[in-house]
Amino acid sequence: MTMANNKTQCFTCHAEKITYSCKGCSKEFCLIHLTEHQQILNQELNHLINDYDQFKQKINEQKQNPQNLQTHSLLKQIDQWERNSIEIIQQKAQNCREIVIKSSQTFINDIKMKFNDLSEQIKQLHQENEFNEINLNYLRNQLTEITEEFNNPLKISIKEDSQSFIKEISIISSRKPKFNKWIQNAITVAGGNGQGQQFNQCNYPKGIFIDKNKNIFITDCWNHRIVEWKCNAKIGQIIAGGNKEGNRMNQLNGPRDVIVDQKNHSIIIADYENKRVIQWLDQKQQILIHNIDCYGLAMDKYGFLYVSDREKNEVRRWQMGGYNNEGVVVAGGNGKGDQRSQLNDPTFIFIDEEQSIYVSDRDNHRVMKWRKGAREGRIVAGGNGEGANFNQLSYPQGVIVDDLDQIYVADSENHRIMRWCEGKEEGEIVVGGNGKGNQTNQLDCPMGLSFDDERNLYVVDSGNDRIEKFEII
Repeated sequence: MTMANNKTQCFTCHAEKITYSCKGCSKEFCLIHLTEHQQILNQELNHLINDYDQFKQKINEQKQNPQNLQTHSLLKQIDQWERNSIEIIQQKAQNCREIVIKSSQTFINDIKMKFNDLSEQIKQLHQENEFNEINLNYLRNQLTEITEEFNNPLKISIKEDSQSFIKEISIISSRKPKFNKWIQNAITVAGGNGQGQQFNQCNYPKGIFIDKNKNIFITDCWNHRIVEWKCNAKIGQIIAGGNKEGNRMNQLNGPRDVIVDQKNHSIIIADYENKRVIQWLDQKQQILIHNIDCYGLAMDKYGFLYVSDREKNEVRRWQMGGYNNEGVVVAGGNGKGDQRSQLNDPTFIFIDEEQSIYVSDRDNHRVMKWRKGAREGRIVAGGNGEGANFNQLSYPQGVIVDDLDQIYVADSENHRIMRWCEGKEEGEIVVGGNGKGNQTNQLDCPMGLSFDDERNLYVVDSGNDRIEKFEII
């Protein structure tokens, strides 16, 4: 009968022997080297005990003599901090006083500017003698808003930081932090199921509008329709057009842009190929502007409608209810060209709180800003020829501006969205810029842009027949 082999290799001498496992390190040792291993552990324990005793002695010495050199140095630092803190508090208080006084002055100046603007509108209506109930109701509402704002001034307050020993005070502003960033992989919120005319498809979408409920309105260009995708919906629903290509009142032809007047829930459409701006309200249609090469649309806070005209290379403004006249040229209108008083194929537009107009000057590869009443614009993005460098654009399309006056541009042929700060020589890529493609971090000829109220960024990814949502970080 053969004896069973229960020998293993000793970790120390590597000989095949009967071994014993150390529970601490899980290694196998023969009897001799197990004893040696135990002695080494005992030595390490003695060293640890010795270190412990030395540390205990230091603690006792510190307790008996707290005024050592280190403590003395720290006390001196505390004394200096006390003196510095008094100076800082005094300076901080003075800064806050100045901010409050300046804010009060700014508030009064803003109210004065709004009142003067309203007075100018009233004067203009009175001189032109073209007004109706809509005009009067609008002016009455504006005066009410200005009065309410004047009676509730200075939306600022003092914040005390109760977490620190010295309570820090600062002026709280409603402005959002600078330099928002977005997750680079987008979520498809509309389309993305190939090119087609089904309710879950698009055919080269162009413009976009996001309402306060995050519902998405899309100009589904070559399906000749406006489609609304409810928030988180899997399919859209046709709310205008969709009756094939045509120029009847219930038809559209290659619409480029859309806005929703949330006061009366009407839909205003740049019906580009039909050369008209048309309004849909409860499935009833009304042509607002005839014979215009309309592309981009925008509406300011006063209800004025702005339209870019690609043929005349200009942007015009119309009064609410006053679409029978020719409107007023507010940008361009001096022929095709690249001078600061000219535009070359203007597409999308954006109007800020001060009624400044931002125009994607497509074939000049730049974005222009025209202040209210200005005779010429200012280049605020691009303007260095067509290209893909950070100081260039290539056929820009959608343009929007955030609360900090940072300009976002759909750089269509570079397949990226750029952010430019006015006055800077270069922009920066915020999403896209990874080559033309259909991956979640890629774009293909982006067009319209929009934010929702949470600052998520929506991009009309035209070449991919989808709307992409980039979530804010």
